[in-house]
Amino acid sequence: MRILVIEDERQLAGHITRALARHGHCLTALHDGAEGLTAALADPPDLVLLDLNLPGLDGLSVLARLRAAQSPSRVLILTARGEVEQRVKGLHAGADDYLAKPFSMDELAARVEAVGRRGATGTADDLLKVADLRMDVRHRRVTRGGKIIALSPREFDVLQVLMQEPGRPFSRTELCERVWQRDHEYDTRTVEIFITRLRKKLESPPSPPLIYTVRGVGYSIRSPE
Repeated sequence: MRILVIEDERQLAGHITRALARHGHCLTALHDGAEGLTAALADPPDLVLLDLNLPGLDGLSVLARLRAAQSPSRVLILTARGEVEQRVKGLHAGADDYLAKPFSMDELAARVEAVGRRGATGTADDLLKVADLRMDVRHRRVTRGGKIIALSPREFDVLQVLMQEPGRPFSRTELCERVWQRDHEYDTRTVEIFITRLRKKLESPPSPPLIYTVRGVGYSIRSPE
């Protein structure tokens, strides 16, 4: 996997680069937000490891511009352990996951493998349908009413799980396990953030809602009643 590390702590960036290179990944490390954004847009990597506290352009601004440009790169943000609010802002802004500092290189490698997996459940179905919502799994393309909906890679994964079994309620824990493939810190809040992001993109008026909250359980997707 091609990975761009945008981290201003040069020693940490070096440790990350060497550790992930041992797992067969190809890495580039940059230490300035503006420089990292330019590189990520010019030649989108598979994954961006993005520190939030960057010179030149802060990490949240880099992330917002990547998503505004509909970058296909997955983004894993790196935050200080106490920066819960920043973490939440990053997820709302389009990050696919986060990792709190300090972290072990083994934990980072495992997280990178999980974030980098394409396709949440390995379904053989190439086309999923719910009402006027269409998902082309092979080409990772989503439309509603014929209009293309731009989703981040992780938003696509969450929606894919829901669309594979329309009408079935998924608990927040199950969604977390199937999409992130691990027990996630703050999993309930993380799943809620991604559902909110999907609703904003899929259900703009006059389109009726498709994703429903099942009280005491979680979420399901189905045709409008």
